[in-house]
Amino acid sequence: MTTTAPPQAPHPMRRPPAQVVSADARRRRREHRRRAVVVDLLTILVWASAAVALALFLASPGAHDITGPASFVTAVGIGAGLLATDLVLVMILLAARLPVVDRVFGADRAIAVHRSLGKPVLYLILVHALLLTIGYGLSDRTNPVGETISLFTTMHDMPLAYLSLGLFVAVVVTSLVAVRRKLPYEAWHVIHLLSYAAVAVALPHQLSVGSVLVSGTWQRIYWITLYVVVLAAVVVYRFAMPLVVTFTHRLRVIDVEQIAPGVVSIHLSGRDLDRLGVEGGQYGIWRFWTARTWWHAHPVSFSAVPGRDRARITVRDLGAGSRRLGRIKPGAFVSLEGPYGLFTSRARTAPYLAMVASGIGITPVRAMLEDSDLRVGEATILLRGSDADQRYLWDEVAELSSRTKSELFAMVGPRPSGFDAWQSAEDFGRGVTLTSTFPHLMESDLYICGPQAWADLVARDARLAGVPEHQIHQERFSS
Repeated sequence: MTTTAPPQAPHPMRRPPAQVVSADARRRRREHRRRAVVVDLLTILVWASAAVALALFLASPGAHDITGPASFVTAVGIGAGLLATDLVLVMILLAARLPVVDRVFGADRAIAVHRSLGKPVLYLILVHALLLTIGYGLSDRTNPVGETISLFTTMHDMPLAYLSLGLFVAVVVTSLVAVRRKLPYEAWHVIHLLSYAAVAVALPHQLSVGSVLVSGTWQRIYWITLYVVVLAAVVVYRFAMPLVVTFTHRLRVIDVEQIAPGVVSIHLSGRDLDRLGVEGGQYGIWRFWTARTWWHAHPVSFSAVPGRDRARITVRDLGAGSRRLGRIKPGAFVSLEGPYGLFTSRARTAPYLAMVASGIGITPVRAMLEDSDLRVGEATILLRGSDADQRYLWDEVAELSSRTKSELFAMVGPRPSGFDAWQSAEDFGRGVTLTSTFPHLMESDLYICGPQAWADLVARDARLAGVPEHQIHQERFSS
């Protein structure tokens, strides 16, 4: 293993035959185009659902009764509420672990979109509440405070509506980065689950709003169908399927092996684990049923492709929750959601493979390397560690790269102070770059895994070098 990445291209004579590379590249591009078509269709479906919600409202009798400022303000408020409800249901679907979304979009991107919708939804709900209060107040000739009191006393479902608003505010505020960092994961996760409760308590209010969702109308049928579809997706894919996986494969801890300070490999036994369908690079949501760990689910990559009755994950101590995993005793029962993720060979579109891993980010890279059918010279791997203690599983990666005659480089040492650089200080000073390390970078899929700030720097340099966006692959684990 080369200790640092050289500025020259490694061994160009190892390139696979051009005709083989061309055939594989065409096949991968076709698969990428098919995924892109499905992504476009899903995006269109999302916006179409919002358009249908507004169109059905505009076609309803309530929208035809606009006779002055009061009714206009009220109608705009109702429209904002319907749009917010539609987007909330979209958010829940994005977090429901639907296989079609995970396979073509990636769970991490789905959750990123889910989070990005949080603020717009909150603003729409606040506009909905404000405009309805103003609109009803104009009709009744009362001020907003008096109208709010009146709504509470005359509409039996209004307390539920305000409770739903309060829950949404709590979910969005605690999801802000600055706030979330100050909360224990468990507290944030419990608060985040309140989004389901917010939707549930808002339903009676929505179904009882006068002429908006009159019984027997297409609008009412549409909304009830949408709620049923979303509820079914959550029940099936967030609860039923994980139970089926868990009790079918009966995972248990058989050994906890310390491989470095603060890093352990957890070895698991089970039944027919090769039928889990795990692809190298994927992760699962793990829950270890012990007195100290049962209430905390962990998104962790498989650090090896499961065999018939064995599996392995490797975990670094990144907080109180992951620290407890290092003290789990053999025999502990384990439940699993997944596998998830598009950080796999399935996402490839280019003829060559470039992999950059730092710290515990080596785990999906190691599993993907094991699971990939690589030709001589097709892959180049760069491993990065701040010091010698961070060389987790490097020997295993070296063995796998030797088997496939892949180029393997190591970069050890702290990053340079005062620079936004992903390289070690020594290699940064030597002028080592992505293009000097990976000779076929423009023709490669670049897989990056490591601490998020560091990985973002690698991705930034790849974009600056001209690597197309669809050839850059990162995975942000979310539960």
